[in-house]
Amino acid sequence: MPGSAGRDASAYGVGVAFARCDDGYTPDVHEAAETRETREAGEAGVASGATEAMEATEAKLTLTVDGSARTVTVDTRTSLLDALRERLGVTSPKKGCDHGQCGACTVLLDGRRTLSCLSLAVAQQGRDVVTASGLDDSGDLHPMQEAFVEHDALQCGYCTPGQICSAVGVLEEAAAGHPSLVTDPDVPAGSAVPLTDDEIRERMSGNLCRCGAYVDIVAAIRDVAAQRPPVPSR
Repeated sequence: MPGSAGRDASAYGVGVAFARCDDGYTPDVHEAAETRETREAGEAGVASGATEAMEATEAKLTLTVDGSARTVTVDTRTSLLDALRERLGVTSPKKGCDHGQCGACTVLLDGRRTLSCLSLAVAQQGRDVVTASGLDDSGDLHPMQEAFVEHDALQCGYCTPGQICSAVGVLEEAAAGHPSLVTDPDVPAGSAVPLTDDEIRERMSGNLCRCGAYVDIVAAIRDVAAQRPPVPSR
């Protein structure tokens, strides 16, 4: 057949090239059908395997978020931050660097401040997550939020939810006697650590404010710390 030399067999569902017609090769229809069926079966197997693999990488978990039980199915690689923002619609924690370097994503996890962008959601099953939006369940502002407003400790506000959650965590850590790099060595082990300005700066150093409101942030935290009743020594 003129012009048929080297014709590709893909038109017949065969993955081999035809030999030249003058070689006397004729495609076997049964062979073509079997090859097509084999290929389709293989493709179906691959698709099925991919679906099973996708299902295997998903997990259902339940969290208590700002006082409410929330259940969500996520990819096992999903960060707590993405689960909160993208799956549960809780947008108080912000995505800044997504590398744990800016602190904008800080939340309280079982009462302790945590960088949600570095925490896998599936590892938090059953735990209590509090964002800046859920610090006061009465509907009023939390004392730390009030202090930030009073001291104008913000400008653009993007980092503020993380700053406030971190500040609340700082108060609890100091009250529990957790020392920092600048804690006076004369403070008895296990005793509440006085929150001097140096203590506040050191403990809040992981929360960046690109607007430079650091002076007012320290003042706000200092005021709230001063209003708290003294913690008895252990």
